[in-house]
Amino acid sequence: MENTPKKNNAGRRAFLKVGGTAAAGLLGHAAGAQQTSGVPAQDRKSPTAPAMPTRNLGQTGYKVGIFSLGGQAALERPNNQAIAVPIVERALDLGVNYIDTSSIYGGPERWSERYVGEVMRRRRTEAFLASKTKERTRDGSLRMLEESLKLLQTDHLDLWQLHDIGLLEDVEAVFAKGGAMEALRQAHEQKIVRHLGITGHYRPDALAEGIRRFPFDTILMALNAADPHHFSFADTLLPLAVEKRMGIIGMKIPGRSRLLASWTPPPLERQKNSWEGAVIATQPGTLQMREAMYYALSLPLSTVIVGCDSIQQLEENVLLARQFTPLSAHQMTSLAARAEPVSKQAMFFKSLLSKTAVTLNTCGHL
Repeated sequence: MENTPKKNNAGRRAFLKVGGTAAAGLLGHAAGAQQTSGVPAQDRKSPTAPAMPTRNLGQTGYKVGIFSLGGQAALERPNNQAIAVPIVERALDLGVNYIDTSSIYGGPERWSERYVGEVMRRRRTEAFLASKTKERTRDGSLRMLEESLKLLQTDHLDLWQLHDIGLLEDVEAVFAKGGAMEALRQAHEQKIVRHLGITGHYRPDALAEGIRRFPFDTILMALNAADPHHFSFADTLLPLAVEKRMGIIGMKIPGRSRLLASWTPPPLERQKNSWEGAVIATQPGTLQMREAMYYALSLPLSTVIVGCDSIQQLEENVLLARQFTPLSAHQMTSLAARAEPVSKQAMFFKSLLSKTAVTLNTCGHL
């Protein structure tokens, strides 16, 4: 049975505790909101453009822009170098200083890491570079890391993360003897990776157990306006991560566009043949991208990652981030209520069928 709150309580439990304006000062996450990062923070075509606001990435000592580039969308498509590489380049030009990718984005060819690596070869010092291992064993994860470093054309990662921890059995596997945590610890001790993280979008309980067992530097979790309606991450997991003073990264901000009023559901047959088809979408979303992004950024997060299909889309998202001001608790509750009619389609990745598909394929950060 789905953990769906009553309509009268939609959006209240989490956001009266940690949402809205109160999030701005929590743990100093927004204390440096007008500080620039160590990378170029202004649009080269508009020297007077405002800088990207930054927040603390937990206790890493790094100030990250509130909008970051996800490694999916154009960055995971095969033979898409002509589009993907310029997106990465432009992101750095605009002051984006955090790039997220994974060893499974783009299938066996790992296109995402390849495209990002083309830029990192020349501009490595301009980005906090994060990748992941989907492997649950020590040896498998070390092999994944070796190939990640090769494709990303770097000698170290700023952040290496456990990918898609969705069930308690995932936690048991990675913490078992010979499990992936041994690889993470070893790579960190050898300074091949500077920080360690955990990620997931299926259920909050497994992630909560993971961060109780080990002091990860960061957590990447799915957070959007539909979250209060199905297995909420913001209700219990987010406050726990805040308590532990972690760097908190939000993903699935527009729910692979399914939250957006501008989105048109694909034909039924196409949905059934897609890994996203665990929940069939029958209508457009109900929010604008500005609303979806500002909802997430009004939570006590360090940054949000969004995959982009074009430079235009990237620039629009960066502009939204530059203009961000926190929403009130009332505005948060209102957006959550508006998202409820499309919440199941927007949270498709929390369905059981979607979990199986994710295990076999990949997880989206869009």
